[in-house]
Amino acid sequence: MKKLLYCLTAISLFSCNDSTSEKAEETSVEPTTNTQSMLTEDEKKDGWQSLFDGTTAKGWHKYGGGGISNGWKVTDSSLQFDASLKTDTSAQDIVTDEEFENFHLKLEWKVDTNGNSGIMFYVNEDSSRYNRPYHTGPEMQVLDNNGHPDAKILKHRAGDLYDLISCSKETVKPALEWNQVEIKCLNGKLDFWLNGENVVSTQLWDDNWKKMIAASKFKQWSDFGTFKKGRICLQDHGDKVWFRNIKIKRL
Repeated sequence: MKKLLYCLTAISLFSCNDSTSEKAEETSVEPTTNTQSMLTEDEKKDGWQSLFDGTTAKGWHKYGGGGISNGWKVTDSSLQFDASLKTDTSAQDIVTDEEFENFHLKLEWKVDTNGNSGIMFYVNEDSSRYNRPYHTGPEMQVLDNNGHPDAKILKHRAGDLYDLISCSKETVKPALEWNQVEIKCLNGKLDFWLNGENVVSTQLWDDNWKKMIAASKFKQWSDFGTFKKGRICLQDHGDKVWFRNIKIKRL
C-alpha cells in the first residue's frame, strides 16, 4: 500500500509540474506594449509622463489640427516619418495634444543618411496666425552632419539651437544611429543635452535673447521665441527620421 501511495504521489507531482510548465509557456508571450517607452516606477513617482506608447501615435496630432498623416507611422517601437508615404504635399509637422510650460523632455532620435528634421518647443498652435511651428517655436536641430548641406552652415548642425546658438561640442552620432536628447527649460533657463553632454545653455526672453533673434532668420516672425507655454513638435523636413522613448516631466 505504501508503495502504491508513493507512486500515486509521484505521478501527481509530475502532472502538477507539467501543468505549471505549460502555463509558464503560455504567459511568456511578448507584450504588445513597447517596454522601452514604458516608465519605471521611480520615473512615475518622480512625475514623468510618456509622450509615446510605442504602438500608437496617441497624444499627437498634425499641426493646425487633424489626425496624424500617413507620412508618420509606428514601426519597431519608434515614431517614424517617411515622406514617400505622404498622399499630399502639405507639411506634416506633428505636435503634442498637451501644452507645457516649465519642462524636462527626454527622447531618442536617428535620421536617415543626408537627413534633416527638428524638435521644437513652446509652439503656439494658432494656425490662423502662424502657418508653421517654426514661426513661434525654437528648435533643436536634428541632422546628418556628415551628409546634409545644412551642416556647413553655422548654428545649423545637429544639437544646435537652430540658427541661434551652436553646440559647445560635437557629440552627435552618424546617420542611422540613435542619439539621446534632453531639453530642459525652467523659468527661461534653457539647456540642451546630446548623448550625455550639455551642449547648449542660454536664457530665454531676456535682452540678449531678443538680440539673437533679431540677428537670425527668425526676425521676420515677430512672435518667435516669445511664448512661455506651448506644444512639443516633431518636424517633417522631407527626410526619414525616427523618434522613440519620448517622455516629459513638468517642472
